[in-house]
Amino acid sequence: MANEAQPCPCALGDLFDYKGLGQEIQIDHIKAYVCKSKIPSDKAVIVVQDVYGWELPNTRLFVDLLASHGYTAVLADFFVGKEPWKSTNDASTFIQWLETRPPYKVDKEVDAVLKYLKDECQAKKIGVIGFCWGGIVTHYLMLKYSELKAGVAFYGLVREDVDKYNLLNPTLFVFGEKDDLIPLEQVASLDQKLKENAKVDYKVKVFPKQGHGFAHRKEDSNPEDKPYIEEARKDMLTWLNKYIK
Repeated sequence: MANEAQPCPCALGDLFDYKGLGQEIQIDHIKAYVCKSKIPSDKAVIVVQDVYGWELPNTRLFVDLLASHGYTAVLADFFVGKEPWKSTNDASTFIQWLETRPPYKVDKEVDAVLKYLKDECQAKKIGVIGFCWGGIVTHYLMLKYSELKAGVAFYGLVREDVDKYNLLNPTLFVFGEKDDLIPLEQVASLDQKLKENAKVDYKVKVFPKQGHGFAHRKEDSNPEDKPYIEEARKDMLTWLNKYIK
């Protein structure tokens, strides 16, 4: 997602025909989709939605993917009941829509999910991933919550007037070379500033020929895209496995 100086709605891309293996539950004041590992695990990952909301099958696919690799994964409704963005919405209303869903005001929801994971799932090692709007949230959380052991932010940049370089724990940033919403100059600036200021491991990775949302909103049927989609998902798992242990 673009930085908030020039926010812009992004295209939905491919809507996956996916029903999900987990279940919907209530966590405090928010609804959530949860999928648990088939083997006992004290590892968990919070998954943060993009602008299309917590019910998007594409994002739920990632929840189930994480569960298949030994994590309890939770995708909560961080919009707290407010309508997600729709492709049919008037693009000129996006700024107004976004202002009612600020990615920096999610602490209450994060705290509720963390409590659920610790109390109900016995999670002791927790990370976070997020897409688009959720990528911004993920970046923000990695600046604030030291208990989050690792983060993976897919195509999300925090706005320029926020101190975004003092990461508390290792964070992977994933971008597409052809992302119309995030200029490569901003990605390069992020990488340079992190190089100068970050005291923990981080990585900024740009995938060739890929646009916004490629890792979770594009089918892998295109032979040219498939290797990059698979690589991005593998990178996510490798990063989480390395630091959540």
